[in-house]
Amino acid sequence: MTIYLPAGWTPAKAAGKSKVGFSQCTTLEPWRVQFNKDIQAEAKNHPDIELIITDGQDKTQKQVADCDNLIVQQVNVLLISPKESAGLTGVVEKAIDAKIPVIVLDRNVDTKRITQFIGGDNVAIGKAAGEHAVKLLGGPGKAAGNVVEIWGGMGTQPAHDRHDGFHAFTDKEPGIKYLLNNQSGDWKQDKAYDIMTTALRNNEKIDMVYGHNDPMAYGAYLAAKDAGRDKSIKFIIGIDGLPDEGVTWVSKGQLSATFLYATPGAEGLRQAAKLLKGEKLEPVITLPTMLITKENASEILKKNG
Repeated sequence: MTIYLPAGWTPAKAAGKSKVGFSQCTTLEPWRVQFNKDIQAEAKNHPDIELIITDGQDKTQKQVADCDNLIVQQVNVLLISPKESAGLTGVVEKAIDAKIPVIVLDRNVDTKRITQFIGGDNVAIGKAAGEHAVKLLGGPGKAAGNVVEIWGGMGTQPAHDRHDGFHAFTDKEPGIKYLLNNQSGDWKQDKAYDIMTTALRNNEKIDMVYGHNDPMAYGAYLAAKDAGRDKSIKFIIGIDGLPDEGVTWVSKGQLSATFLYATPGAEGLRQAAKLLKGEKLEPVITLPTMLITKENASEILKKNG
């Protein structure tokens, strides 16, 4: 597989700074805030790069306008983490037509003309979460329980991948029942709280919550706690693994487990720097994950101070 570069694009010249534009979709989620911190920290290692970061404020049209502005500024490389795949594809194509190579982070777009994709393997993470859920609910062939799944954004591929991966394991277990039908928390804690409040009102028995990220899993936990039912729902699983959030909640026993979903911020800027130097890139970089439970949460927190 070869990488795609816009026709006529050349690596940066030795003299002067290069501009790297980063279009972030939102900073309303803690994982996104950490994402920006990671790319800004890496930028300090590249004094020949001027990093320009924009915030789409969780609105597709705002992010499209941000990208248009970065194209006008003639950035040498565009990094983008789209709010929605379809909604951002057009402006990504526009950047490529303007001879700007595009590196896509976390959520992909609907074109094969991008130079590189960097992110976690959400199907693999979903499968790992599903395997862990089956284990917690009784083991293969015996797992049973009522499960609430709270989706991330329905227009984002990671949410679908985390759903598909999870069900690749749990759907083999006839004893597992699902109580909701594609309820989207849009990656937000408050929306997950509301979804869980309704689920608790309508269902006397809930055994497990699977949240597509940690804030939503924690929002569901808070709803269960406020309803006095947090002790009866033993297993709540999330994804992200930020030390101050998911890992801390696991260490306190509020979440059963989480899975590390490293931000691609630092790696994204490193790859942009390599591209500007004319070095060869891989078309896809998959970031690693790990299971975090109460057994290793304390050690992770110690390493992160």
